[in-house]
Amino acid sequence: MQHWIELFITQIKETGPLQWVATIFGMAEVLLAKRNNILLYPAGIVGIVLSLYLLVDVKLYAEAALNMYYLVMSIYGWIYWTRKRDEPPVQISYANRSEWMVTVAISLGGWAVLYLLLKYFTPSDVPILDSFVSSTAWAGMWLLARRKIENWVLLNISNFVAVPLLFYKGLPLFACLTIFLFVVAIFGYIDWKKKLDGKINVAAN
Repeated sequence: MQHWIELFITQIKETGPLQWVATIFGMAEVLLAKRNNILLYPAGIVGIVLSLYLLVDVKLYAEAALNMYYLVMSIYGWIYWTRKRDEPPVQISYANRSEWMVTVAISLGGWAVLYLLLKYFTPSDVPILDSFVSSTAWAGMWLLARRKIENWVLLNISNFVAVPLLFYKGLPLFACLTIFLFVVAIFGYIDWKKKLDGKINVAAN
């Protein structure tokens, strides 16, 4: 345990300013999202762009590609919020059989495709874990877009694997941010489950 603490302290001391700035903006994005504040998007975009550079630098190409998706969705979300569409939100629900089949296909199929791309077309030294983190996150985001409660489970599977990977790659602040997101996802699942169970109970009565 002492060895890991010393290693973490050493990594923190060696952390460059870009990782600090990217982490600060990443945390700001999460906190602004919690407050439903549109400034979450510009904060997120700054953090994502800096993260892209850092992830490519340590050869985490699949995570970099994942961040490209985050960048596109952040720009889209910013435009969408600005237009202020008054559309009813999709209701929270459990994933059905067909949605689970799609989720498994994205997770396993994406893992295989990303692994082969990283293995044979990039100098990645962690293709298995890098591709797994990204494929499970893609599946989680697909479920999130459909307001399925299981999205938190898939996102946290991705986060769980990402934490040691980020430490291994010398990105301790990104690892700490991922731990923070892991905790947020746990509370997100609990909050959604309360709402969903309440809706089911109301419908049953």
